[in-house]
Amino acid sequence: MCLTCGCGDAMDHEHGHEHGHEHGHEHGHEHGHEHGAGRLLRVEQDLLAGNARHATAVRQRLQRQRILGLNLVSSPGSGKTTLLTRTIERLNAAAQRCWVIEGDQQTSRDAERIKAAGAEAIQINTGKGCHLDAHGVGHALDALTLEAGGVLFIENVGNLVCPAMFDLGEAHKVVILSVTEGEDKPIKYPHMFAASGLMILNKIDLLPYVPFDVDACVAHAKRVNPRIDVIELSAHTGEGLDAWISWLNRERDALSALLGDEPPPPAV
Repeated sequence: MCLTCGCGDAMDHEHGHEHGHEHGHEHGHEHGHEHGAGRLLRVEQDLLAGNARHATAVRQRLQRQRILGLNLVSSPGSGKTTLLTRTIERLNAAAQRCWVIEGDQQTSRDAERIKAAGAEAIQINTGKGCHLDAHGVGHALDALTLEAGGVLFIENVGNLVCPAMFDLGEAHKVVILSVTEGEDKPIKYPHMFAASGLMILNKIDLLPYVPFDVDACVAHAKRVNPRIDVIELSAHTGEGLDAWISWLNRERDALSALLGDEPPPPAV
């Protein structure tokens, strides 16, 4: 996670990863020996505990407004943003509100694409950081015009490692895997697939042209997480989007039924 890759050095949040030296990746050895196992474990625990407190506040805030929060995670280039633009078009056509928090290391290109599709969006640039955290998401919510109901999509930084560790206050992580990436990703990056409630297998229009075994991929995902749902679709052609929209509607209805008329716990 980021304690070893040093991704938090440039992130302007309350936690820091400063160790007093540069963390280049060219020397090919573990960094833990420079800090001592006890100190490294303590810093990791403090970091995740602090993030968990912010995530609880985000989750309670979304629950108070009956908003379904989803954390979209994947490798770079899986098609997250294209999927989001197609989803926004479908939700807008059904008069269903949605909002997007965009995470990238640099540029606001994806946020501009989201806005052009018809959704309110805010960009978080993480600099060297390889994931979003709940503290930043909480601040981003302040900049959005949230209303009761609807869906909040958090498009995380493209990375199948660190985002698995950080709860952002979402109801579910949704991992997007494209058929151009290889069917063994769920067992190569098991923590991400174990943490996700849904795997979207994207770019299925390319299956005739790439060596990808769908059955093996699904079996790998189920081996890591027997409860994970799987949807096969093409954000480019629209094939399978109905199943994705149905999943969204079902999860939003389930959230409303779970919460009922009872208020969530007080904010912390």
